[in-house]
Amino acid sequence: MTDLSNLDAARANMIKQQIRTSNVTNEDVIGVLSAVRREDFVPLADKALAFAELRIPLLEPIEGALRDGHCMLEPLIEARVLQELQLKPTDKVLEVGTGSGYMAALLAQRAQRVVTLELHPKLVEMARANLQRAGITNVEVRKADGAKGLAGEGPFDAIVLSGSVAEVPALLLSQLKIGGRLSAIVGFEPVMRGTLITRTGEGTYTTAQPWDTVAPRLQNFPEPARFRF
Repeated sequence: MTDLSNLDAARANMIKQQIRTSNVTNEDVIGVLSAVRREDFVPLADKALAFAELRIPLLEPIEGALRDGHCMLEPLIEARVLQELQLKPTDKVLEVGTGSGYMAALLAQRAQRVVTLELHPKLVEMARANLQRAGITNVEVRKADGAKGLAGEGPFDAIVLSGSVAEVPALLLSQLKIGGRLSAIVGFEPVMRGTLITRTGEGTYTTAQPWDTVAPRLQNFPEPARFRF
């Protein structure tokens, strides 16, 4: 049986040692990280690693695919995204790359409604089950290609890409409200940038890239040539 007191201590240590020391200081965000039980979104075999500063794989290899291609991102990345989005209780959020459902659960604590898109059917089932067990009712998990977004249901107050892309497609940016924000990890290994794009007008945007990281690619996003001659 899992020792709940040990998990609570590990969660507190994660917040103190990983999150607060990396300029994530918004108390509402800290409260969400404390309230949502990350360990309940981690595969049983890796539950002891729920609060470690690493990616947690979600699927076994399939036809030679890397196991960590589908993963939970490091807690600090999720915390930074949540802080930078500055969600409001009236916000409608689109997430691309559901994984285990944990990021959607965090977003749901701060927003009115979250629609999250996932291509892999096993992850769709996993996320739905995890969210249901957690009692989270304002998240809808759909099996869909997130690279196309959901134009018919936009515009959105916030869009979250829970993985990396070479560049953010204009199609997704067009699904933001004016004043809406899109969070993504953009670039190529070995260094990618945490990126926040804000729509400031019908065809205008501002971009901030305040931190570096690396994350697995999201599927079906354009992959332009890295070097041009």
